[in-house]
Amino acid sequence: MPDLTFVLPHWLYWAGLVVFPLIAMAMVKRRRTAGPMPAVSLPLGYMLLLTAGFVGLHRFYLKSWQGVLYLPLFVGILFANVEARDAREARSLAETDVLIADYDVEDAEAARAAGEEGAEGRLAAANATRAGAQAALGEAAAGFERWSDTALYLAIAIAVLVLLDAVLLPGLVRRRNNEEAPSPVPEAAADDIAPSAGALARLSRFTGEFVAYWSVIAVFVYYYEVLARYIFNSPTNWVHESMFLMFGMQYLISGAYAYLADSHVRVDVFYARLSARAKAVTDLLTSVFFFVFAGTLLWTGITFFMDAMGVWEVSFTEWAIQYWPVKATVVLGALLILLQGLAKLAEDAAILLGKRA
Repeated sequence: MPDLTFVLPHWLYWAGLVVFPLIAMAMVKRRRTAGPMPAVSLPLGYMLLLTAGFVGLHRFYLKSWQGVLYLPLFVGILFANVEARDAREARSLAETDVLIADYDVEDAEAARAAGEEGAEGRLAAANATRAGAQAALGEAAAGFERWSDTALYLAIAIAVLVLLDAVLLPGLVRRRNNEEAPSPVPEAAADDIAPSAGALARLSRFTGEFVAYWSVIAVFVYYYEVLARYIFNSPTNWVHESMFLMFGMQYLISGAYAYLADSHVRVDVFYARLSARAKAVTDLLTSVFFFVFAGTLLWTGITFFMDAMGVWEVSFTEWAIQYWPVKATVVLGALLILLQGLAKLAEDAAILLGKRA
């Protein structure tokens, strides 16, 4: 199988973090206002064809038994890749043996030229060893080529089936939808933020939903890593770094929404038993600790961000992604959770003063 040399460009990484959630949010909003859902979806079918067509997942989605035709071909690729990996290691060892044998031959020839006793015997033995090493190298190289070609031919067979299904998919989807009744219209998800909520609550709601779709990006990226590593023997140098940075930024930005939805971890053995007014008093008294934390996070984040901007900091890996946008999310996340804390403070004060139930 050919190696995959793709490395995610920095601009595509940052653009994807911004554009993908916006598209996903628009699609979800459109789906909530659409009519009855068909039994199977053509766009989803093509997505499965592109991402997992090599195992026939699009056929299984259409409830077609012909998806099993892909499985032995895919298993054959995995087996051939394992054998090719072993053959590559054997070839590498054989190449080392040949180099050592070449050195021994040269050393024996120099000894014979110097008239050393027993040089002829050493030279004959070295030549015999080199011949054996070269034979082993040829066998290992042939084995590697054989298994690599086998994996390639199986991959071509899968590619032919996938291209054929790409043409047939619209008709297959229509046939399946004609055989099954459409599903009822999905109800909109219950919104935990009332329409009359303030601007800060709506901002926290938006940012939380925005970064939630980053988890979908992780599915596709790690999916690519699995394919590259186990099918093409081409592990990446950017997938892990890009994703742990993304989840770190997600953790920071979603803090305000978690605070709004009362989802942060806390010990509430006694707090849960209090009345709403007592809870408001408790929250007001303990809010000082929250603001100390949020203020420290904001100030520290600004310092980190300015330092990173000053030297245009990048990571120490081969991917060398920019760090200043990552550290900017420390500032953004601290600012969002600080603003949501102020909104919560105002809400508790209103409850304590009897202006809100």
